[in-house]
Amino acid sequence: MNPVPVFLYHSVVEDPPGWIAPFTVTPRVFTEQLDRIADAGLTVVPLRRLVAALRGGPALPPRSAVLTFDDGFADFYWTVAPALADRDLPATLYVTTGAVHAPGGAPRGSLLPPAAMLNWRQIATLDACGIEIGGHTRTHPQLDTQSGRRLCDEVAGCKQDLEQLLSHPVEAFAYPHGYSSPSVRRKVQKAGWSSACGVGYAFSSPNDHALRISRLMVRADTPPELFRAWTEGRGAPVAPLPEQLRTRGWRAYRRLRARLGRPVGGPPTD
Repeated sequence: MNPVPVFLYHSVVEDPPGWIAPFTVTPRVFTEQLDRIADAGLTVVPLRRLVAALRGGPALPPRSAVLTFDDGFADFYWTVAPALADRDLPATLYVTTGAVHAPGGAPRGSLLPPAAMLNWRQIATLDACGIEIGGHTRTHPQLDTQSGRRLCDEVAGCKQDLEQLLSHPVEAFAYPHGYSSPSVRRKVQKAGWSSACGVGYAFSSPNDHALRISRLMVRADTPPELFRAWTEGRGAPVAPLPEQLRTRGWRAYRRLRARLGRPVGGPPTD
């Protein structure tokens, strides 16, 4: 299996809220990137096919790619899904269930700042149309700073929320912010998730771990030349990559801040 670009998107919209704007692409850029993927001769495959290959199953086509979307922004329903349907492309949508609301109602609550998010009816419709729905926790915390009941609630509770809505198993998970740890991954596996994506800014590969799949995050400032390189198998390392000392240090710092009630990148906790 050649290196596989697993593309990570968030919101695809013209005028995003400021907090998510750096991680947003416009509909025009998104369309151009889908065209670039096609022009490069990549075959977009469902995430479950990559997971099966990582677990020793059937090999992927020689030049494959995977499309993933995090959080559950409303523009997925109105903009992304039609563009994918026009091209008959599969994708996985990772949903933060606490940010989702009933039609006309309010969300249960998450750490994500205000933005237009999907409602439960739209998620069920996307599922019926063939989009794979995956989990992205209930409230979008940094999981490697959580433990005990809170960690279990975020990981297993998210799965329960989605399976109750969709009436079938959901198997794909993504770590908020890309943060995980060996203990978090064990909790994810124990909860019944068969795969989990991080970020990594690297290609996936035959040696990648199914509970730590590397992705390439597409941002507002991703140069067209870099995206082209990704579609050609260039411009990024290949997973798996050893965990760097600075990654461990950053995790320790974030854990300390969380214990002090001043989490990095979030509001104070009680």
